[in-house]
Amino acid sequence: MHKTQKLTIMKIRFFSLLLTTFAFSLPFTVSAKDLKPAKGGKAISDELIGIFFEDISYAADGGLYAELVQNGSFEFNPSERDGWGPSTAWKSIRPGHSLGYAEIRMDGGIHPNNPTYMRLHTERVKEYYDYKGWKGFGLQNDGFDGISVKGGAKYNFSAFMRNTEGDAKLVRIALVEPQGRGKDPKLLDEAYIDVNSKDWHRFETVLTPDSSCQKAALQILCMQPGDLDVDMFSLMPEDTYKGHGLRKDMVQALANLQPKFMRFPGGCVVHGGGDGFWDTYRWKTTVGPKEERKGLKNTWGYHQSMGLGYYEYFQLCEDLNMQPLPILPCGVSCQGTNGGWGMKGQAQDVVPMSEMDEWVSEALDLIEWANGDPATSKWARMRADAGHPAPFGLKYLGLGNEEKITPEFNERFKYIYERVTKAYPDIIIVGTAGPGSHPGNPDLENGWKLATELGMPVIDEHYYEPNKYFLNKRQYDSYPRDRKTKVYLGEYAAKDKKLIDALAEGLYLLHVERNGDVVSMTSYAPLFARRGNTSWNPDLIYFDNDRLYLTCSYYVQQMFGQSAGQYYYGDCVKFEGDAPDAVQPMENVHYGQSVILNVKTHKLYVKICNASSETKKANIDLSRFGVKKEAVVTTLSGNPEDENNYDAQPITPSIQTMKANKKFSVEVPPYTFVMYEYQL
Repeated sequence: MHKTQKLTIMKIRFFSLLLTTFAFSLPFTVSAKDLKPAKGGKAISDELIGIFFEDISYAADGGLYAELVQNGSFEFNPSERDGWGPSTAWKSIRPGHSLGYAEIRMDGGIHPNNPTYMRLHTERVKEYYDYKGWKGFGLQNDGFDGISVKGGAKYNFSAFMRNTEGDAKLVRIALVEPQGRGKDPKLLDEAYIDVNSKDWHRFETVLTPDSSCQKAALQILCMQPGDLDVDMFSLMPEDTYKGHGLRKDMVQALANLQPKFMRFPGGCVVHGGGDGFWDTYRWKTTVGPKEERKGLKNTWGYHQSMGLGYYEYFQLCEDLNMQPLPILPCGVSCQGTNGGWGMKGQAQDVVPMSEMDEWVSEALDLIEWANGDPATSKWARMRADAGHPAPFGLKYLGLGNEEKITPEFNERFKYIYERVTKAYPDIIIVGTAGPGSHPGNPDLENGWKLATELGMPVIDEHYYEPNKYFLNKRQYDSYPRDRKTKVYLGEYAAKDKKLIDALAEGLYLLHVERNGDVVSMTSYAPLFARRGNTSWNPDLIYFDNDRLYLTCSYYVQQMFGQSAGQYYYGDCVKFEGDAPDAVQPMENVHYGQSVILNVKTHKLYVKICNASSETKKANIDLSRFGVKKEAVVTTLSGNPEDENNYDAQPITPSIQTMKANKKFSVEVPPYTFVMYEYQL
């Protein structure tokens, strides 16, 4: 018997959902504990929802990487941004009328990859007349728009220092709250360090501020005359995600998406900033001790410290049960820097074929670093020395990102592809279809031609479009079913962050699930954007020093991440007024549905999206599945023009429970996405 259930919108906010581990392969493996699928299902990928992390809009330094000091290694330079240099984000201070000056040096630094340091020449340290305040000469760092600290929390300070002359020098480390010009800052906590080493040595202490402050500063003061060399300043919260140096709330937001993989480090970041191959992202200089990593100009106009490097990326994937999908350059630059993306214009450049073996080694050595045996591999031994003797279990490797598919690209891609697949046949290579991956685009056609020629396992398609495209187009319905190559929709988003944009993306993802035998993976892009430093809009998650701002699209992605499964059913939900054989969403229809069965977790998910202005009645028949007791219902609904931003968060999901009926009808209000979760 049909029962009509009227949806109610309960504003029950939620920000934490249980992580579920899903198989990451197509076809997937079946175990004895797996549920036998009901008849009528189509096998699909159960890893459709992943994340794509690119260091854009200060997503790493000043964002996911929990380091609170900006330019702690003094390696900023004018090639990254006009007016920048080693002293960027620093200023000299001399309380108590002390005297001295700071000198930029590059002779005898800690490591060739980190050559710049600061020499503090302290000439006088004493009170002036009856001055009884602080004294000393040194430096102050205000972090990224201020250093936000919590009262009672612990912050780990470290720095490399060298005392090249005389007796030990006393150095004062202080967290302070500036009070304005001419006023002494408020002291939050302080510590003193005796620097007696004539060689570079890493000194550490812990600061515990006695009160919270959103605009704190870090001060380093030499308390005695003479010269002191300083470098690699760091102030890291002790409370990071699993102690791995990443900002806890940001990683938790990723965990709540339940992603099955993570693509990194880009994006256009892979190729460098368009100034030549000297600033191409090279993974080998992002692992090992942090003082030996090589900072790099970021494509989007700032500095990458590489404190968040390949080791941390792989560690994050392990922490969140995601498969790592690193993307390596393949000897071809990003032609996208023609000015349209906010970067300097240039044509596509290529590495001479005589130098391509270096780029092949980049890929082969990465696989060895990730999966090799430390007893026999120097690269694997580097991983073990960093604290991870067990292999990371790398399965996927991306070659290239969004390059124009020219004859020069084809030649270099083939060169790397053939050598990597010969050396490591079990590694699944992800290629690229260039930018603007729609039928009729020459790069898409040429990319697929190359993929077919090589028998490539996966090809990466990208496109950003107005919500009208995602509301109306169903690109993968027409893709051939006999292709060996699967699709990875690696970058996509509607071009705004309103509710209607999120619903359009959700409707399109329902179409992707229906084509989950052709499309194996997707990832929204970009992922993060820092307030005041945003290079691209929209983004999935906005943030400042203290808060996250989750977009409507975030909540749609979250529901799809929760509802991964191995079988798709298109005939369980019928909309009144449709033809009997209609399976929505079809082209130019603004509502749709999907039913997904996860045989590993014994769960069934029914998703319905109504991105139209009219209520839609859906008749649901789940009698073939044997649903039990109750369903958990998650609903996202509201005004289509509303958006979540820094000032307000009007769109958040609601959760309620209802009796689990095998057959029922539901009236879905306009501009609503609803998901039913059943335990079988």
